[in-house]
Amino acid sequence: MPSIHPNSNKQDKSPDQTDNLRELYQPVYMVPPPTLDWPMPKLRLEVKELAHEGSVLFFFKHVNPSDAMRDAVISVYDTLYTKQTCPRHVRSVTLYLENMNGVAYTKGSELDDDHKEIHLSVRHVQNSKQRARDEILGVLVHEMVHCFQYNARGSCPGGLIEGIAGVKLSVCGYEVRHQADNDRADYVRLKAGLSPPHWRKGGNKWDEGYQTTGFFLEWIESTYGHDFVRKLNGAMQDYKYDPSVFPRLTGESVDDLWKLYKTSSDSVR
Repeated sequence: MPSIHPNSNKQDKSPDQTDNLRELYQPVYMVPPPTLDWPMPKLRLEVKELAHEGSVLFFFKHVNPSDAMRDAVISVYDTLYTKQTCPRHVRSVTLYLENMNGVAYTKGSELDDDHKEIHLSVRHVQNSKQRARDEILGVLVHEMVHCFQYNARGSCPGGLIEGIAGVKLSVCGYEVRHQADNDRADYVRLKAGLSPPHWRKGGNKWDEGYQTTGFFLEWIESTYGHDFVRKLNGAMQDYKYDPSVFPRLTGESVDDLWKLYKTSSDSVR
């Protein structure tokens, strides 16, 4: 019996066919995404209650968690730092969607403060369903500021928060103890174009916080130089707060700046 070669039933392939097969089965090398100019911590998401309407809205409103968190980090970097000065100690930021009272809060993890946690209330998302996407993105930017901003070596920044130090201020359903941080956070949110529609210029005191101080800082920035808030934040990196930082950066005391701002705002109305 003649021996049967294992390939005896296969037709010889022409050189052209062989070349085509080689092309077909060439390995595909995935091109990695371009590296970001800014140092990016690991970004994580944990959903505590997936079936909650607020959780459903979070994803239904086309919020890509990775993009939203990355963009929030870059908004903070771009507003408060340069590529040379941005902090590099934050190793990860985890966003928790959970069923809780209030709006959101940020803290370091119990294990290591270099790992940050942002806790976002899905009830608040549910209650903001008419503009859920903008509210989610705005709150993310606000809370992301707290992950990276300087805090004057843990001191309460003098005239910026002295009047409310130790006072529990209920704003949007949650307690605020460090108003200066929220002032700068809402300034960054304002600059990111994510301010809610109820925000208005004005106010009685420059350190009332939230939109009042956010718009005030925006006015100083536009009047005295676009690096003002960045320099103000930088002044709180290694030293305790000193009210002379305002005249040092603008030539005017903060009280005089507030008077000028009020005059400017009143004349526009």
